[in-house]
Amino acid sequence: MGRVSRRRISIAALAVVVLGLGAGLFWFQPWKLWVDETVSEALPSAPATAPSGTASSGASTGTAPTGTASAPPAAPQAVASGELISHEHSTSGTVKIIRLPDGTHTLRLENLDTSNGPDLRVWLTDAPVKEGVAGWRVFDDGRHLSLGKLKGNKGDQNYALPEGTDLSKYTSVSIWCDRFDVSFGAAELTRV
Repeated sequence: MGRVSRRRISIAALAVVVLGLGAGLFWFQPWKLWVDETVSEALPSAPATAPSGTASSGASTGTAPTGTASAPPAAPQAVASGELISHEHSTSGTVKIIRLPDGTHTLRLENLDTSNGPDLRVWLTDAPVKEGVAGWRVFDDGRHLSLGKLKGNKGDQNYALPEGTDLSKYTSVSIWCDRFDVSFGAAELTRV
């Protein structure tokens, strides 16, 4: 084999390595492990604009939230809550579903502390919360409603629930990595 052929093979191999490294960096985004994004949102008191959200497995599309009392509270009121447990990454904090005075609902994360990662979402789900590896991948098996991208991996943040969300059909919340189909952490919701 001549010098020219070896050089071409070396250049081609180097190009493959560089392309593979670039694709791996894009896919895994490892720098996010060292970058924290802290959010400090106050509990909303004015009407929240409900996003359309993305639902799967037949989420309710009625005009009023169901599974709650009919008269709106005079002040924001928790209707469900839970404590986050760790799954793929160490995760802690409190999840609350808050009914606002105008009758809309907001999912609130308080004192959230998890790892940053690529394509993290906040999901309202019907899956049971399981500890350990058994609970990492169960949340996309059934009904789930994406409330949007995680605003930050630390702090307090609010996610408006779409109008017509039937709260009786959802029993848990997951901080879901859509890129790798894995839960960073989750909380079982208990009605208050």
